[in-house]
Parts: sequence; structure tokens; C-alpha cells
Amino acid sequence: MMKSVFIGLFLICATVFIAKGTVFAASAEENYKFYCVQCHGKDGTGTGPNAKPSTFGLDLPEMSVTPRNHASKEDMSKLSDTDVINAITGGGISVNKAALMPPWGKTLTEEEIKDMVGHLRKLCNCKGPS
Repeated sequence: MMKSVFIGLFLICATVFIAKGTVFAASAEENYKFYCVQCHGKDGTGTGPNAKPSTFGLDLPEMSVTPRNHASKEDMSKLSDTDVINAITGGGISVNKAALMPPWGKTLTEEEIKDMVGHLRKLCNCKGPS
């Protein structure tokens, strides 16, 4: 009996230890919905509930800075993929923009950030400068 309890506990601990290092990456679209929609909006136009709370019936002050419009071909075409990666990784302040955008470099993996750039390029239907 004790031996089977010990083996059971060992297997549970081993599973937790092994699974701890496992990363379950979400798709870029899922990450965008979870981390970005609050400010940038579902369609990426910069009109999420945090940016324009009155639009959603919330009696809160608007953000002092309008979040970037990810759906704007004109605006997003000016940004290289490296520019976008730096903004996502280091937050707005790292690219001399609003400190309201948090850095996601410790939340998202490098691969998830690269995938996010691809998702943003789909939203604007554009590429960055060559």
C-alpha cells in the first residue's frame, strides 16, 4: 500500500516538474483577443473598451493617448517588422510612445511575438518598409 502511494506521488511530482517547462502557445489571434483587444479593439482600430469606455457605456475617463490603429494600412506600412517587435516586446515607452502600453516580452514568447506581427499585418493588409 505505502509503495503504491509513494509511486503515485512520484508520478504526480514528475508530471508537474516536466509540464512546468512546457509552453502551450496560443495562436496570434487568440493572444490578440486576450492581450490587445482591450485597447486596440476587436477590429484593431484603436477603439477598445479601455481606449473609449463611453462607447461601451462605461463612465470612465478616456485614455490620454489613442492606441495605434492596427487596421490602418497607411500607418502600419511605415513600421518595419522590427519596429513592431520592439513595441510589443518592450512596450510603448521602448519606442518613444505611450507608457500605457505594457511590455509583453516576458509574457509572450519570441515565436508568439513574431506570429503577432503576422497577425497585425493581416489586420492592416500591408507589409512594412523593405
